[in-house]
Amino acid sequence: MVDERSAAFFALGMAQQLQRPVAVLCTSGSALLNYYPAVAEAFFSGIPLVVISADRPFYKIDVGDGQTIRQDHVFDRHIGYSANLRQDACHATHKIQKYAPKYLEGKDASFVQSDIQAYNDGELNKALNLALGQKLPVHINVPFEEPLYDRQLHVLKKPQLDFIIEPDNGLHVDLEAVKAIWRSSKRKMVLIGVNFPNTVEQKYLDILAEDPSVIVLTETTSNLNHSKFFPSIDSLIAPLEKLDSRDEFFEKLRPEVLLTLGGLVVSKKIKALLRNFSPTYHWHIDPYRANDTFFSLSEHFKTNPNTFFNRFLNKAEHAKSDYFSFWNTIKENYVKQRGLYLSQIAFSDLKAFQLIFEHMPKLIQLQLANSSTIRYAQLLDIDPSVRVFCNRGTSGIDGSTSTAIGASLAHKHPTVLITGDLSFFYDSNALWNTYLKTDLKIIVINNSGGGIFRILPGKEETKNFETYFETTHQLNASHLCKTFDIDYQSVNNENALSSVLPEFFSESGKAKLLEVSTPRLSNNKILLGYFDFISSTIINHKL
Repeated sequence: MVDERSAAFFALGMAQQLQRPVAVLCTSGSALLNYYPAVAEAFFSGIPLVVISADRPFYKIDVGDGQTIRQDHVFDRHIGYSANLRQDACHATHKIQKYAPKYLEGKDASFVQSDIQAYNDGELNKALNLALGQKLPVHINVPFEEPLYDRQLHVLKKPQLDFIIEPDNGLHVDLEAVKAIWRSSKRKMVLIGVNFPNTVEQKYLDILAEDPSVIVLTETTSNLNHSKFFPSIDSLIAPLEKLDSRDEFFEKLRPEVLLTLGGLVVSKKIKALLRNFSPTYHWHIDPYRANDTFFSLSEHFKTNPNTFFNRFLNKAEHAKSDYFSFWNTIKENYVKQRGLYLSQIAFSDLKAFQLIFEHMPKLIQLQLANSSTIRYAQLLDIDPSVRVFCNRGTSGIDGSTSTAIGASLAHKHPTVLITGDLSFFYDSNALWNTYLKTDLKIIVINNSGGGIFRILPGKEETKNFETYFETTHQLNASHLCKTFDIDYQSVNNENALSSVLPEFFSESGKAKLLEVSTPRLSNNKILLGYFDFISSTIINHKL
């Protein structure tokens, strides 16, 4: 793949789906730096991306030679491990003798090579075991001297590697004190961030759902579904912010125990709530790491959720509480109001997402770009059979399309990518490869700029805002689709979108792209109006 930034996100998408390391390989110089966005995403998302970079000989760094930069430790604080291999002494030995004779220590090259090989084997062991065992990206930097222009048909050296693949998932803590707190607490909130599908057994979800003292908040990327869960966090919290009695409602929502699992959380509103109305206890379940997102983390259970719940949950032990019933009544009301609001709004980003989700096939992989796309998706229902993914490690817009195409290659069902216009055009080189599957569907919501920023109060009508925040443009995707041989369609109203979606989602002989143009100046008003509309269901709700 020509574009290294795209290649790295492509590999990340494969690793995301396979849940195993995937290697991405480049030449020396600035090519390696283009991997950095994907490396950072992999680091914060816990994805085992293996970066292998060719490097120039150590004695040609910092002397003005071509295609050389300082590649060792180049990813520094965003990498699980940097394995900087030593240069082979048995290759181009005469150049080493000429430019760096001290490297051979006055010995025969074959003698020095055995020490070099042992060192390199150790570095490879550390790097690859960490990628396997800790689900983190690693960097393997390999220096070479010329000549390099022939193929080597036989293995000259075989590294001696000792893989320790599975992490320790035992729960090495006494849970009795923790279980006592859980049993006695009348307000328990379970918050689930990014979560790979089918990683939590349904029987444990059912136990949580039947506990009257528990509310379970999920996000689109949680990939967990239950009729008693709360899948649209902002639809619950945003209307409360508009009330004069908001602090009283937030105090009633404040959990005594907050139990979190999964990766990063999208909703800024739940983060703000739990930072201002802190839980007494915050426990996180994860075999690798725990983020103190709410500045109240008190316990990290280093195991997987099923191991934890098997020892922790007892369906017969429920505290008497109205915590679930109170908030479930509010949820039922805003779900009704949401349907009413969606039935009367004009064509917009929100209406487009509603129609897309209503027509979307089951059993697909859904990849979502960042910024407005992931946030609109949080407000609406998606069929439980759909597997949902988004690059939430760094929340960047820069590699969404490349990630989706890589992920599609590692997934047996069709892949749908929904992306905003800026994210799509930013990553257009993602289409420059020979791996576009015929069951790949791309939907570009084109609102002529970074429309999500128009919800910032008091800024949306200034020239500075349009230039520096919104980044208005008049681009469309038709020419890119022609260049890369992708079927292209465009719509700009509700009837046209409803008409074209069934055919768009049908099987075809090549990848498809649907561009949905929405009104730049009204999208934000319709979105903010949604929260105003559903807040009316709470104003007279008794505390």
